[in-house]
Amino acid sequence: MAGLAASFGSGAMTNSIGEVEKADTIFVTGSNTTEAHPVIASKMKKAVKNGTNLIVADPRNIGLTEAADIAVTQKPGTDIALLNGLMHVIIKEELYAEEYVEERTENFADLKEAVKEYTPEKVEEITGVAAEDVIEMARTYASVDRAAIYYAMGITQHKSGTANVFAIANLAMLTGNVGKEGTGVNPLRGQNNVQGACDLGGLPNVYPGYQSVEEPELKEKFENAWGVDELSAEAGLTVVEMINKAADGELRGLYVMGENPVLSDPDQQHVEEALEAVEFLVVQDIFLTETAEFADVVLPAACFAEKDGTFTNSERRVQFVNKAVDAPGEAMTDWQIFCELAKRMGYEMDYSSAAEIMAEIAEVTPIYGGISYDRLEDEELQWPCTDQDDPGTKFLHQGEFAHGKGIFHPVEHIAPVEAADDEYSYIMMTGRMLYHFHGGSMTRRSAAVDQHEPDAYVEINVEDAKELGIEDGDRVKVASRRGEVETYARIGSIVKPGEVFMPFHYAESPANRLTNAELDPIAKIPEYKVSAVKVEKV
Repeated sequence: MAGLAASFGSGAMTNSIGEVEKADTIFVTGSNTTEAHPVIASKMKKAVKNGTNLIVADPRNIGLTEAADIAVTQKPGTDIALLNGLMHVIIKEELYAEEYVEERTENFADLKEAVKEYTPEKVEEITGVAAEDVIEMARTYASVDRAAIYYAMGITQHKSGTANVFAIANLAMLTGNVGKEGTGVNPLRGQNNVQGACDLGGLPNVYPGYQSVEEPELKEKFENAWGVDELSAEAGLTVVEMINKAADGELRGLYVMGENPVLSDPDQQHVEEALEAVEFLVVQDIFLTETAEFADVVLPAACFAEKDGTFTNSERRVQFVNKAVDAPGEAMTDWQIFCELAKRMGYEMDYSSAAEIMAEIAEVTPIYGGISYDRLEDEELQWPCTDQDDPGTKFLHQGEFAHGKGIFHPVEHIAPVEAADDEYSYIMMTGRMLYHFHGGSMTRRSAAVDQHEPDAYVEINVEDAKELGIEDGDRVKVASRRGEVETYARIGSIVKPGEVFMPFHYAESPANRLTNAELDPIAKIPEYKVSAVKVEKV
């Protein structure tokens, strides 16, 4: 979000899921789409059958690789070099959208200077991608009328995550592929309502609608709306920063809602130490998660089927959800819990329904200004939707960018924090699989789902396995500078020699016991995707 907001003025998926099939070229990087976003992947495959070009760049040979016209496996953490290499070729061969760049963007001269050194040969040295493939990728992306980029956390979960996004935005603007149907820069969101959570203030630096907490007039606007005297004008902390402050004794209370940081945050041992150290921990969830085991108070919440409300998905589409069944026992909806707590803390937060909350959202959040329960019963609206007559917005930045002109942010290749060495001789990547979701607090409790992938595993290349004396299904120990886990070996050619991969859904073999909590300096996202490890047979 930080990268796209700075480049375009808006930090969301620019185009709609239905537009996948309207692209002439689809470029997928840092997304195992068939496993993490299978519905979107099915549309990509359909598009390919109908003649769309598909480029896939991922350190692993993922499912989409088989359908791709061009598939490359760059070294983990070398995305900027690869993207700069594509732009080098596009500018050198004059394939860029000269009129678009002139009229709709700023800072092109600096971008041109920055990518000048990223020749295909230099890119090959950094990334391992053959120079001729770099040239072919650039031509395939830039030589069509409509090209779309799709990416996920393989791009963002690096110390250079925001810079990686800048590079993607630069490539799209350079070729005029922002602001029209079937194009765009499209981050695929990792959870079903993470877009909605960000839209409505679930970030430490903005009010709902990405209105900065540091701007006095916006601060005053929300003070008036909420009937309070003094809201903070300082940005708060992100997740890993909170954990660090708790471990240091600077953060004394922590309230965790619908999240399981013991499994999903990096450097698990550090997280556990922080949760032990914090004076007061509240967990609000539908199950007693690994994080809830540390809690002083657990508040039982209602699940999605037990409440009314909305979800805003990756394409900015606000979807209406009707309550289907009653919540069990003492479980309450999240907003009811918050209201009851607020009252006990001296603030009369009193709503009668989720519809009333949505009405307030529309009042204070311009991009949601035209969205109401009455409309959502018949429509699925995409923001920005500013008033009741607005049909919503299928794709963003048509005619001009949200903040006027698009801004190129030139970036240089930034090496990952850790590299393989004599002691830790493999690079470990983490990610998701088709059958389980995030911390596994729901899917691991489903026998029907769990039977497909009941055990954790580490993917090892067949050449490395032979050298290590490891066979498929053997128990192995994987260790980093932060901890170690035991799991099962899965031998094959999905990962390259010198690299391994672990899914992070399993409490019994937690991949995040090993990962690095080093943060991107802007977005403060951890470097989950590159950790130096050693592997040995148990």
